[in-house]
Amino acid sequence: MPVIERASIRRILDSRGNATIEVDLFAPVRVRVPAPSGASTGAHEAQAFPKGGADESVRIFKEELGPALKGRDVADQEGLDRWLREADGTPNFSRIGGNLATAISLANARAAAAAAGQPLYRFLGGRSAKKMPFPFGNVIGGGRHAVGGTTVQEYLVVSQGPTVAGNVFANARVHHLLKDALSKKFPGEPLGRGDEGAWVAKLGDEEALALLADTCRAAEKEVGFPVRPAMDLAASEFFRDGKYHYKDRALTPGEQVDFLVRLAKDHGVYAYEDPLDEEDFEGFAALTKAIGKKVVIIGDDIYCTNAERLRKGISGGSGNAILIKPNQIGTLTETRATVETARKAGWATVVSHRSGETTDDTIAHLAVAFGSLGIKTGTVGGERTAKLNELIRIEEELHEGT
Repeated sequence: MPVIERASIRRILDSRGNATIEVDLFAPVRVRVPAPSGASTGAHEAQAFPKGGADESVRIFKEELGPALKGRDVADQEGLDRWLREADGTPNFSRIGGNLATAISLANARAAAAAAGQPLYRFLGGRSAKKMPFPFGNVIGGGRHAVGGTTVQEYLVVSQGPTVAGNVFANARVHHLLKDALSKKFPGEPLGRGDEGAWVAKLGDEEALALLADTCRAAEKEVGFPVRPAMDLAASEFFRDGKYHYKDRALTPGEQVDFLVRLAKDHGVYAYEDPLDEEDFEGFAALTKAIGKKVVIIGDDIYCTNAERLRKGISGGSGNAILIKPNQIGTLTETRATVETARKAGWATVVSHRSGETTDDTIAHLAVAFGSLGIKTGTVGGERTAKLNELIRIEEELHEGT
């Protein structure tokens, strides 16, 4: 494998108009990986940037990390990732920034794949990388992603047809049908869109789910395969003083579990992400015991792509799936360790974008390489469709190779 000949960095815009960073490695072919940022973040995830923001990460790279990358063999991914941990010296990448670590780590993997003459999904996943993930698309928004929307952060559509291309377009069809339904429901009122392109409207939380479920059924009739609603509650964001505070009710943890069990039954919910507070392992376990055989219970803020926290959840039955975000943990090696921990326990993985995204398509390759159940990456918007369109291309390559 070649060595890194030089490295560079720059500040770029993410999809919210905030600064993030992008790293180029030359080995000798140039590869480029930017890093996204989240708005709703778990307490246990890596710190995106050090004090001083993206500018400080750029300074650290130019003065320390960039020069030290020269001469490193791109084949040594684990060694690089250990070095990044050592260079930072904190538990959560607060000195150099998790975004900087992630961009360097994934750029190295891109460089190694390029040197091997393989696409990233094949380089990381080998010949077993054949399964295409279901796209999870945000179509109604609230919480921190959409001011004035629902308490629940995201209402998602999960199309489950035989091809990823069909699923991508089915999800987009639901997005279009929802626009029509909302226009009829609120005639003359402007429709807004949140950070991830989802519609924002003055809907109650269950009202939004009912509308989405109806729209999914309409789309399902058109496409001829399952189209199901899902929810990312981001429940930690509205949990305070021991209760979950919706606009029209406040529920105890036990009542929250009962509420979600009923919603799943009444509206055919396929998956819940972060249905309870990020420290409520017992609540996750109770919900999983009640409906986990029929509903995917995904932990994001509770696990933060951290294998140690995931092992705690596995031992208690606190969920049956985990969201995977590389910049929550900081390196590809640690991300893969978490994915492997989930796989051995029979848990599903869903690789995810962040609300502040870039047009990078790396997570599409990771979802295929990891054999993930799903990929969460919106339905519309250039930074979201970059991932979806890459999945369509990968699927085409896989079919050509059979």
